[in-house]
Amino acid sequence: MLLIESLPGPNACRMLAHRERDTIMMTFEERRWLRRRTNTASGRAIALALPTGTRLSPGAIIAVEPDWYLQVEAAPEPVLAVDPESSESAIRVAFEVGNHHFPLALNGTRILVPDDTAMTQLLTRLGVRWERCHAVFDPIGHGHSHDD
Repeated sequence: MLLIESLPGPNACRMLAHRERDTIMMTFEERRWLRRRTNTASGRAIALALPTGTRLSPGAIIAVEPDWYLQVEAAPEPVLAVDPESSESAIRVAFEVGNHHFPLALNGTRILVPDDTAMTQLLTRLGVRWERCHAVFDPIGHGHSHDD
């Protein structure tokens, strides 16, 4: 079992051309809580023990081995997709979602929020059109590093 306790540096990530790509599918929550055992798409056993506060973005390289590397793929997950009728409505939804300390993502003109009872109640109260669906949830403002 491969134990991943830190992310590879930029130099390691530049040398992937002749290595096999393996992936791990992760939801937004899984990309935030990085202590678990799982298997990659190719069946390799791995254990994640990344430092608290680490957040992985879709596409992140999390391991580089002599013959292969491991890349994060975002798993589609249950979300609520909001179709605001105007920019004012979109701003109101974004404000209210943030005021409830929930993340949100943008998907074209749609606003995506977690499929949660509090969010369904909020969106219903706001009177906006929304529907349940499955989509990649990659919230704005997450996965950004101030070290860049």
